[in-house]
Amino acid sequence: MFPEDIEATSRRVITAAERSGLWLTTAESCTGGLIGAALTAIPGSSAVYGRGFITYSNAAKSDLLDVSDELLIAHGAVSEAVARAMAEGARRRSGAGLAVSVTGIAGPGGGSPQKPVGRVHFGLAYGHGEVRHHVESYGDLGRCQVRLAALRTALGLLEWGLSQAVGRP
Repeated sequence: MFPEDIEATSRRVITAAERSGLWLTTAESCTGGLIGAALTAIPGSSAVYGRGFITYSNAAKSDLLDVSDELLIAHGAVSEAVARAMAEGARRRSGAGLAVSVTGIAGPGGGSPQKPVGRVHFGLAYGHGEVRHHVESYGDLGRCQVRLAALRTALGLLEWGLSQAVGRP
């Protein structure tokens, strides 16, 4: 179903989560559930992945992840602040130990000079309120390719987060 590299990374993420004993969750906007689909394509993933949030609209981000309307108005959905709030909201609402969020502009339209097509913000929430931010500007690769690139980045962030969890109390 997914390209081999995505399947391999998903398998490593699931294996690392099992070893670390951490539950994972996802908060997805522009990827529309691709991260959750890639993780659940791995047999046994239910041992570490209990739920994901597809929050394509601002209302969903607010209702499901507790992203404040004020934050959405001040920064827009495609922003560092919202990516961080999505990840923390998903981690808190799910009880997971590690949450990744994705919000961006996949195209073909919807971009602006400040937020061009292909700009994607990621959040990674872990520990006790720690949230890491990452941003990519993939360019106008086409909707499908931007979404796949964001999927690869999100899986890589989960893998990194799990590597940091090893040895933590």
